[in-house]
Amino acid sequence: MSLNDRKDAFEKKYAHDQELMFKVEARTAKLFGLWVAGEIGLTGADAETYAKTVVTANLEEAGFNDVKRKVAPDLQAKGKDISDHVLDRKLEEYFEEAKNQLTAG
Repeated sequence: MSLNDRKDAFEKKYAHDQELMFKVEARTAKLFGLWVAGEIGLTGADAETYAKTVVTANLEEAGFNDVKRKVAPDLQAKGKDISDHVLDRKLEEYFEEAKNQLTAG
């Protein structure tokens, strides 16, 4: 294998890994959004629509702080007192679930 072949292989792997991480983060945000939707009393199409807004919010910055900022006022408006610790734990749980879903195939 030549040096150029190795370089190309590393670049392809890097691009694949970045694409996979993007998909995992988007799936995490959707699963988390569906959970929050349930917490604030949304079901069916309304829950799906809400989850999409959470996915969109996740595009603002790296990590999930943007997602937490999006859902916090919605939870507060419904009288749900859910700590940052619980939100972080749920995000970690859904991150692992999303990773498993996307790498299982």
